[in-house]
Amino acid sequence: MEDNNIHIPIPEEEENNKPDKQKKKKSCAGRLFRIALLMFIVWWFNNYMLFITKEEISSPKVNNEIKLAVISDQHASTDFFTISNSCIMKKIKKIDPDVVCVLGDMHSNDASQEEKNISLNLMLDILKEGYQMYFVLGEHDDRTNAYVSMMESKGITVLDQCSETIKIKDTEVTFYGISNAYFSEYFDLRNEFDLNPKTYNILLAHIPMFKDYELFGADLTLCADTHGGIIQVPFFGPAYYEGEVLPELFGDSEKVYDKGLFKNKNGYMFITSGIGNSPVAARFNNFPEVAEITINPEK
Repeated sequence: MEDNNIHIPIPEEEENNKPDKQKKKKSCAGRLFRIALLMFIVWWFNNYMLFITKEEISSPKVNNEIKLAVISDQHASTDFFTISNSCIMKKIKKIDPDVVCVLGDMHSNDASQEEKNISLNLMLDILKEGYQMYFVLGEHDDRTNAYVSMMESKGITVLDQCSETIKIKDTEVTFYGISNAYFSEYFDLRNEFDLNPKTYNILLAHIPMFKDYELFGADLTLCADTHGGIIQVPFFGPAYYEGEVLPELFGDSEKVYDKGLFKNKNGYMFITSGIGNSPVAARFNNFPEVAEITINPEK
């Protein structure tokens, strides 16, 4: 029988190219996978790897070393990716502080009861370990009287526009706390407190307001809220701060209070980058932290 089908010969070179194209596709997919994996590792490392950061200062008002652990902005979450309470507690126990200062926003303003319990349980774990602890509210925390009263009933000292003086070894220290969210133009902390001239004075306030706190005159002010600027560009500081892009490059770098220790006329202000993320995990070159601050006698 006669074969009516037309056979078009495939050039040998074209046949040999088919496996090469398949190899290229597989190679490209492999490279994309490795890039995606690397990006994921960098993202996870920047947002969920908890570090201890250390600062040391001195004062003629202290007679012995005082060690503080500072935490804030946990924004407690039930998400799969989160920094656990046990991980935070390991860092605090490693520091073994005289006092733990908790600076607010430990859960978010839309937090479920389960998420509120996570942050509450962390503070209760701190107390169970025998550490003295002071807490101030941020703008996200449940600020209702019922919730604050419940915290206080469990032994958590909430410094809500009040102060407390304690003795740490041979040094008297007064802690002042304000539950601050937003301030009017007439805000003046000197109307709330009279500083004790005989003690080392530490102000706990969630939102950093450098000039206002400098005017108040505490020896040390501890703040949070900024999440450390979220994205820190190497060599150029925060990518964005109070309406400015790369403010340390294009603005007044002396007025950028994003994270770390800042000297003022009366002492220091320290801003922690905090632990959690809100509304999204977007940290870069700015790791979550538990801060260790050591106050030494002045030599």
